[in-house]
Amino acid sequence: MQAKSHGFFDLFRFEPRIRVLHLTWLAFFVSFVVWFNHAPLLAAIRTSLGLTDAEISALLILNVALTIPARIVIGMLVDRFGPRLVYSALLAISGVLCVLFGLAQDFVTLAVTRFFLALVGAGFVVGIRMIAEWFPAKEVGFAQGVYAGLGNFGSAAAAVTLPTLALLFGGPEGWRAAVILTGVIALIYAVIYYLTVSDTPKGSTYFKPKKAGSMEVTSRGDFVLYALMQAPLTLALGVLAWKFGPSGLNLIPAMATNAVYAGLIALYVCQLIDAWRINAPVLRGERVPAIHRYKFRQVAVLSLAYFVTFGSELAIVSILPLFFKDTFDLTLAVAGLVGASFGGTAFFARPAGGWLSDRFGRRTVLIVCMIGAGLGYLAMSTMGKGTGLFFAVLATFCCSLFVNAGNGAVYAMLPLIKRRLTGQIAGIAGAFGNVGGVLFLALYSLLPIQVFFLICGLCAAVVLVLIYLFVEEPTGQISEVMPDGSVMMIDVS
Repeated sequence: MQAKSHGFFDLFRFEPRIRVLHLTWLAFFVSFVVWFNHAPLLAAIRTSLGLTDAEISALLILNVALTIPARIVIGMLVDRFGPRLVYSALLAISGVLCVLFGLAQDFVTLAVTRFFLALVGAGFVVGIRMIAEWFPAKEVGFAQGVYAGLGNFGSAAAAVTLPTLALLFGGPEGWRAAVILTGVIALIYAVIYYLTVSDTPKGSTYFKPKKAGSMEVTSRGDFVLYALMQAPLTLALGVLAWKFGPSGLNLIPAMATNAVYAGLIALYVCQLIDAWRINAPVLRGERVPAIHRYKFRQVAVLSLAYFVTFGSELAIVSILPLFFKDTFDLTLAVAGLVGASFGGTAFFARPAGGWLSDRFGRRTVLIVCMIGAGLGYLAMSTMGKGTGLFFAVLATFCCSLFVNAGNGAVYAMLPLIKRRLTGQIAGIAGAFGNVGGVLFLALYSLLPIQVFFLICGLCAAVVLVLIYLFVEEPTGQISEVMPDGSVMMIDVS
C-alpha cells in the first residue's frame, strides 16, 4: 500500500517514501559528480600530463560513449535485480574507477578509466525504477522530477567545488586528490544506500520481466518498431568511432575504425536475435491477453521526445558559452555563466514539468512543452548582434524552461506504461537522450549555428505531431502477474 498523499510539502515530511526519494536523488547527485569530475579540472590535467588538444577532446567523448549502451544494459539489470543492489554496485565500481583515474600517469590510463566511468551515467535509469516503486501514479511525475532535477545538479556542483578543492590540496597535482575524493565519497555512499533503502514499500511486490535479455513486446508490429529503435543507438556509437578515426581526431587507424564499424553491425544483429528469442511466442502468432498488452509505440515516441529535449540540451549547454563569447564579446566567465543557465533551469523546471503532468495531464503538458521548445528554438535561431544580448538571454532562458520541463514530463509518463519493464523503458529513453546529444553535436559541427537551432525546432515539431497522433494519456489500470500466478491491477490515473 502507498502512503496517503500530502501534496507538495511531502518533501519535508519524514516518512519512508520521502526518505527513499531523498536518498535516491543523492545517489544520482553523487553519480553525476563522479561522471563530470574531470571537466572542471581539464586544464590542470592537461598541464600535469602534457596532453594534446586531441587527447582532451577524446576524454570528453569517452565520457559519454559507453553511457549509451550502458543505460540499456543497466535498465535490464535493475528490472531483474532491483535498484538497491544495482545502484550500490554502480556507485562502488565507479568509486574504484575514480581512484584509478586520479592515479593515472599517462593518457592511455586516463582514457581507459574515463571510458568505463561513463557507466555511472546510467545511474539515472536505476532511480527511475526506484521512485516508480515508492510513489503512486498521481505523484510519480513530481517525484521523478525532483529526483532528476536535484540529481542533475551534481554536474554543476562538481564544476563549482572541485577546482577549489584542487587548489586547497595545492600544487599542479591537486586535481588528483579532488578526483580521488569523489571516488571515496561514491564508495561510502554505495554502502549507505545499500543499508538504508529497500526496492519496494513493505508488503509490495517487485515485478520482474519474465525472461532476461531484450525487452518483451506484445505484438508483431511492436517487435518491428523495437528493432528499428535499436538502430539509432548503434548509429550513435558509429558516429563516436568516426570521431576517433582518421576523419575525426585521428586517434585510431582506419583498420581499427572499420573493425569497430563491423563490431557494431554484429552487435546490432545479436540484439535482433536476442529480441527474437525473447519474443518468439508473440512472433509465432500467440496472442497476448488484452489485460497484459502495452503499446510499445508509447515507449518509442517518448524516447524520441527525450531525444529532442535532453539530447538538444546536452549539445546546447556545450556550445552556448562559445556562442555568447564570440557574438557579444563577453568574457569567458560571463559567457560560461550565461551558457550554463540553459541547463541550470533543470533544477526547478524539471520537477515543475513532473508536477504539472500529475496535476493537468501528462500528454497535455508534454504537448505544451514541445510547442514551447519548438518556438524557443525558432527564437534562438534569430539570436545575433542585431537582436542584442538581452533578447538572446531571454530567448535562451525561455526555451530552456520548456526543454527541461519536457524532460520532466517524459519521465512522468514512462513509469506508467508497464511496471515490470520500467528499468528497460527508462533505459531506452535515457539512451536516446544521449544519442540526441551525440547527433545534435555532430550536426552543429556541420552547420551554421542559426540553422542548427532551426533544426532543433523542426525536430521538436516532428515529435509534437507524433505525440499528438500516437501517445495516449495513461488512465485506468495496468496489470502485472504476481509470483504465485495471480494478477494484480495497478492504478495509473
